[in-house]
Amino acid sequence: MRSIEIDVYTGTRERVHDITRQCADFARECGGDGLLHVFVPHATAGVALMELGSGSDTDLLATLAELLPADDRWRHAHGSRGHGRTHVMPAFIPPYATIPVLGGRMALGTWQSVVLVDLNVDNPNRRVRLSFLSD
Repeated sequence: MRSIEIDVYTGTRERVHDITRQCADFARECGGDGLLHVFVPHATAGVALMELGSGSDTDLLATLAELLPADDRWRHAHGSRGHGRTHVMPAFIPPYATIPVLGGRMALGTWQSVVLVDLNVDNPNRRVRLSFLSD
């Protein structure tokens, strides 16, 4: 198995951050067939496969804001207002995704991108582990 860690700066606002290029570059470097596992080792971020550029990323953030409001209801209450919701979010958007790789290329659908979903405005620096398991 090959594995690397990439640094991702998500900024100080809620964000759906595209990491498809970094994932594709790593898969290409590994070559061959296998599985690419994408994992974010943070308790307040997730990984998703979704279409970008059509408003879907904005729709996802709006849905998460409705589902997990940034208010004072959360028992986990340190940090920014509503911070506790960021610790609940990975139960809905897991901190990992596994993607088939064929001939060094991710076998994503036409409109699929690999994204890091980050609602935690208190921590703009994220690490993402990319691991390739060849057949």
